[in-house]
Amino acid sequence: MSSPFSAVKPSAKLSDQVASALEAEIRAGRIQAAQKLPTEAVLAQQFQVSRTVVREAISRLKSLGLVDSRQGSGVYVLAPGIEPLQFDVPLAASREAVMQIVEVRRALEAEVAELAALRRTDEDIVAIRAAMQRIADAVRAGRDGVEEDVLFHRAIAQAAGNPFMISTLDYLAQFLKGATLVTRANEARREDFADAVTHEHTQIVRAIEAGDPVAARAAAAQHMKNALVRIEQADLTFWAQDGARLAQPLVAASAPLVF
Repeated sequence: MSSPFSAVKPSAKLSDQVASALEAEIRAGRIQAAQKLPTEAVLAQQFQVSRTVVREAISRLKSLGLVDSRQGSGVYVLAPGIEPLQFDVPLAASREAVMQIVEVRRALEAEVAELAALRRTDEDIVAIRAAMQRIADAVRAGRDGVEEDVLFHRAIAQAAGNPFMISTLDYLAQFLKGATLVTRANEARREDFADAVTHEHTQIVRAIEAGDPVAARAAAAQHMKNALVRIEQADLTFWAQDGARLAQPLVAASAPLVF
């Protein structure tokens, strides 16, 4: 490297900043493939962080396929492939980002519901209806119903019969569940919101049960569209208190999601 790195700022996770700086150098070609990275001690001095932070950053670069450790020799740069799609976890703590995650859900859930209507079996319908009932049971028991809500939508995905779609939903689970925590907390504050969610779930299930893919897609898309509206209607007090607190699981995931 032609010049040392500068110290990172304490406003964001240090290892993420170090990893991002190194990744940028690698992808820009300023650190070439097969080139050896400076030692932990040197990088720690340049970034003015601990060696533990450097190790965490290197671990992230390994997960991205950008570097490889050679025992007794050091860490070497690999040729970068196509830059992966990443979800910026710290950003996901904001109201806007929660809405963006719901938009992702709208695209996924609409397709899932349509396929489920085309491919569902009698056993699938039983499982979906049981999952919907568990949401109601959880709410009556005083729970938030988040886990049950996630499993309800996963039951629909199972009925779609596409294992790759299941894998995608599982891969995005930390973000989808985090957004569901926020949306259900908001919806629980108003009876009309809660009733609307129950009605929307029922419409989705009825369309799938009827084998109507058009209606199922429309119902699922409308459900997510209405969720966005409900988020927009949440007052500032909610975002200053419960909304911010419940969004923390999104922030807690330190590594970015990568496709």
